[in-house]
Amino acid sequence: MKAALFTEQNADLVIRDDIELAEVGRRDVRVKIGSSGVCHSDLSVMNGTIPMPPPAVLGHEGAGVVTEVGEAVTSVEPGDHVILSFTPACSVCKPCLRQQSFLCQETGPQSMSTNFRMDGNPIPGMTGLGTFAEELIVGEPGIVKIEKDVPLDVAALIGCGVTTGVGASINTAGVTPGSSVVVFGCGGVGISAIQGARIAGASAILAVDTMENKLEQAKHFGATHVATPDGLNDAKATITGGEGFDFALECIGNPNTIRATYDAARMGGTAVIVGVGRMEDMVQFSAFELFYANKTLKGSMYGSANVRTFMPELLSLWKTGKLDLESMISRRIKLDEVNDAFRAMQAGEVIRTVIDF
Repeated sequence: MKAALFTEQNADLVIRDDIELAEVGRRDVRVKIGSSGVCHSDLSVMNGTIPMPPPAVLGHEGAGVVTEVGEAVTSVEPGDHVILSFTPACSVCKPCLRQQSFLCQETGPQSMSTNFRMDGNPIPGMTGLGTFAEELIVGEPGIVKIEKDVPLDVAALIGCGVTTGVGASINTAGVTPGSSVVVFGCGGVGISAIQGARIAGASAILAVDTMENKLEQAKHFGATHVATPDGLNDAKATITGGEGFDFALECIGNPNTIRATYDAARMGGTAVIVGVGRMEDMVQFSAFELFYANKTLKGSMYGSANVRTFMPELLSLWKTGKLDLESMISRRIKLDEVNDAFRAMQAGEVIRTVIDF
């Protein structure tokens, strides 16, 4: 089958048509991919921000149709439509039992699985998935069954960016009605965080980005105010009287914007770090300010979401017109064009590209 392979850092993906799959195990599910999002985290693997040794099939945001299941699988059968989850939810490990399935202990084993075959040798898919392939195999905890009337391109976006961004606002930050919110970064995750803040009832949502076209897009998705970094302080003064925002979300993964996000939150407010930064990058805080400002600083893994319940809830919001997913698809491509999509992403030209298989 055809797949896009990461073979070398800072180089284009290699498109091959001779990739094979392993046998389906007892608890495995084989899925024919219908659509896959092209996410910035894929680019982060390619440039080394997210450590992953090559070779590997990239892609972690997708949806498709089940074609085969192992003998121990009980939640799906061939013909079912599913969203792939890059963080599984096994429902039995300690994090899952304490309602933190986004930290499921099956994440490590899933990410280390090697269900693809290249030249007869086992290779992994990104996060144990590899949605830049026509088919993949994943353990049962890594799939979420959905209704068949949901378009697979819409469902694919929920596999990463939408769950991460909307979840960061609703689950991690706990945005409240009437509150003020600032979101740094208006890519696919940032746009989703803006939508999440709108759905949660925030009265003022400031979108911050360096690119004017992204700020215009942010208005469509619910931002009440927009600013470039140079205009942040003026916007903060206008919206909050200089006090700072109730909730500040960082959707980039850069030490400078992480620091700015903490600073943008008011005393007693909440700062949430959603973006994925490099392991070696450090952010500095003084011991006094952490005590004195009484702010809450949180990380947000996969939008702090229980994918088994949150993904269907997101689809319900989409069906009732409260969550705009179609407008997020700014470009459609075939798998052969994936490298062009990454270049467009780096240029800031698109919110989210979808690969149609």
